[in-house]
Amino acid sequence: MTDTAPRPRRKAAAFDADERAAMRERAREAAAPGTADGERAVLDKIAELPEADRALAEQLHRLILQAAPTLAPRTWYGMPAYARDGKVLCFFQPASKFKARYATLGFSDGAALDEGTMWPTAFALRELGAAEQARVLELVRRAAAAG
Repeated sequence: MTDTAPRPRRKAAAFDADERAAMRERAREAAAPGTADGERAVLDKIAELPEADRALAEQLHRLILQAAPTLAPRTWYGMPAYARDGKVLCFFQPASKFKARYATLGFSDGAALDEGTMWPTAFALRELGAAEQARVLELVRRAAAAG
C-alpha cells in the first residue's frame, strides 16, 4: 500500500548561501570594530576578487579617495565601503558577490543624494570610462559633503 497523504512542504530558505556568508562577514566586522586597518582590509578584499570585479574595485577605490579623502575605507558585509563618522556612505558590491550580471556602486541614505521625490541609490557598473568616472567623482563629493 502506498502513502497518498500530502507531504508537508519545506519552507524555502530565507537567505541563500552567499547572503548568509555576507551576514557572517558583517557579524565579524561588528564584533571587532576599529581593530583592523580599514584601508588594508579593503585592499585585501579587492585583491581577492575575480579580475573584472578587481579592476572596477581598484578604479573606484582611487576615485572615491580622490573625491573624498576624508572618507574612511572599511569593509561592510565583506565588501569595500567608505564611511564618515563610522557610517557607510558608499560601497562596492562586486558582481561575483551574489553571482549578478554587473557590479554595483551603492549609496546609503546618509549620502543624501536626494533629487526630487525619486532618485537612484545604486548604480550598475560594467566598466568605468571617462564619463562614468566623472559621475562617480561628482556623486561621492556630494555624498561626502552631505550631512
